[in-house]
Amino acid sequence: MILPLSLVGLFGLLALILLVSPWPYLAPGAVAALGGLLLLYRRPAWGLLAIIALVPFEGLFKDSDLSAAKLIGAGLILVLSLQLASGQLKGERLRSNLWPLLVAFLACYGLSFWASESLLMSAQHLRELSIGLLLFVMTLLIGRELNLAWLARLVCLSVAATCVMAMFSSKYQDQGRASGLLDDPNVFALLIAFAVPLAIWLLLNSPSLRQRLLWLACTGLLLAGMTKTESRSGLVVLLISLGIGLYHYRVQLTRLRPRHLGVLMLALALLLPVAAAVMPASYIERIQSLSVLKSGVNAHEDDSLGRRASYIVVGGKMIRENPLLGSGPGTFPLHYATTGYAKAFSANRKVTDLYRRAHNTYLELFSEVGIPGGVLFVGMIALALRNLWSARAAWLQQHDVARADLLTHLCMSLLSLGLFLMFLSAPNHKYLWIMLGLSWVLRSQAQAAGRLEPRP
Repeated sequence: MILPLSLVGLFGLLALILLVSPWPYLAPGAVAALGGLLLLYRRPAWGLLAIIALVPFEGLFKDSDLSAAKLIGAGLILVLSLQLASGQLKGERLRSNLWPLLVAFLACYGLSFWASESLLMSAQHLRELSIGLLLFVMTLLIGRELNLAWLARLVCLSVAATCVMAMFSSKYQDQGRASGLLDDPNVFALLIAFAVPLAIWLLLNSPSLRQRLLWLACTGLLLAGMTKTESRSGLVVLLISLGIGLYHYRVQLTRLRPRHLGVLMLALALLLPVAAAVMPASYIERIQSLSVLKSGVNAHEDDSLGRRASYIVVGGKMIRENPLLGSGPGTFPLHYATTGYAKAFSANRKVTDLYRRAHNTYLELFSEVGIPGGVLFVGMIALALRNLWSARAAWLQQHDVARADLLTHLCMSLLSLGLFLMFLSAPNHKYLWIMLGLSWVLRSQAQAAGRLEPRP
């Protein structure tokens, strides 16, 4: 209790100083900050849950130096540092089978940073990546206290809330496409694709009819929000995720009786026409435009596909020129802006529109950090998926089907995130780094429970 008491004394002194200063109205803020820190000290996992819930609302604070997530993150760093120093948290919690790959990736990243063509752009990229690294460490430290059911609830409710805002207000749309509180409809579609498997898990495992109706409504909002984003990549990833879910529940599907099939067919007969009528015509046209891939990409027929093809051309050239260290973190826009593609695909002819990212995290890292760094990054995601699958297998061996089902849905969410990174540049995404850390925590918990299980 010495450290919490010292915090009380420190913030009490700060409040007194503010009372006699020219800004006495700031004194209540010090008291509120003290209360928040003490709450985080007792329940640090709540702070991580709050950060997760605030991810869809980050756009509210994009023009501000301070945000709720930053304040909670800073407080969480302080609290965890104090708990590590006092021995309340054991350093052994930081162990993870992801560290070898992560350390090697950071070594490649550091060498690429040192040889970067633009230290300013690389420094900005490093600042963004450091947020993900901090979240990874935080998750390792307090992931064992994380309530996974609440994680699923908060993700679904926060993303569904932004879906409502995006569908019914043009303020949260980008040229008619829903973007929520984010700048890019595809980034919004990533959040939806991540949330859908968790919403389905909540729908299938809620104990009461009222709760199931709530999660059914959330699932409907998420699917409607996905159509409003008009994201083709989001639709592809979502269909893959739902296909995996159907395969997972194939045994339960065989238990359906003829009367159940009749109700299912009636529901499909009602829902499909409604979905077709509600789906924006522009989204249907964008989906139909994928047929041009059979005969190659034609930029005149689809600007979006043409731009993505140009990213691959520029990225491939960068990889060939610097295969080991790349051109430096964050420097892809610098290379792209000097090509004719930048001017050809510039929608508004602004200078800022010429400096485009690769819209593909893997291509971006391979071209900016080099082939070894890119392979290590992909390896981390693959190992995290393996961790979740191993945790699922461990729970199945212990006949804990409920936890195994939850691990399946978490694996679907992480897989959706990993697939979506092929269409977005988001190596620092908060969900990604939290899931990387959580994958090891869940695997170690499942294996530890198996070792403690009494043998017959």
